[in-house]
Amino acid sequence: MHKTRIEDITFAFVDIETTGLSPRRGDRVCEVAVLKNRAGETLDSFVRLVNPGCPIPPQASAVHRITDDMVSGEPRFEAIAPALANEVAGCVIVCHNASFDVPFLEFEFGQAGLRFPAAHVLDTLKFARRHGGFQSNRLGNIATALGYCPDGWHRALADVKMTEFVFLHFLNLFREKGARTLDDLKRLELSCKCDFAQ
Repeated sequence: MHKTRIEDITFAFVDIETTGLSPRRGDRVCEVAVLKNRAGETLDSFVRLVNPGCPIPPQASAVHRITDDMVSGEPRFEAIAPALANEVAGCVIVCHNASFDVPFLEFEFGQAGLRFPAAHVLDTLKFARRHGGFQSNRLGNIATALGYCPDGWHRALADVKMTEFVFLHFLNLFREKGARTLDDLKRLELSCKCDFAQ
């Protein structure tokens, strides 16, 4: 898949909201969203509130505004895991700070007795750090700097829309510099240079 042309890739923008910062400390997912895009066209979206099976601490609710009452009647993660796996199957996953989202999802799938689907993952946070020059690399701040109004920031669907917007900004930049394939994007994630031949 590394040599797949960018225009042939289906990107799945993924974001989660959680009860805390680490699944190893007992924190769980309480919302998940996926937005799929290929060749600049939005294909599908998936958003679900999730009953985490534990109280949502006030400090977490203060960030994402998800409360215990909102999730009390919602399904547990294991109930939505098959549909979520189907959403991202065959896609390149894009997150902002994937080192947060992906381990949580791997943990939740493991708790459900499943494996998180194997996928290439791209991280817009890494793109921003290496190629952006923003004053702040927080998702909403990047989106604002690029002219996007981050309405509803810290809810999963709003955040995947912002991630899509930020990613497409970098994708246009990279393609102008000669990036053509997934392999090019993976290298740009690690490099501070856009040095691909036209």
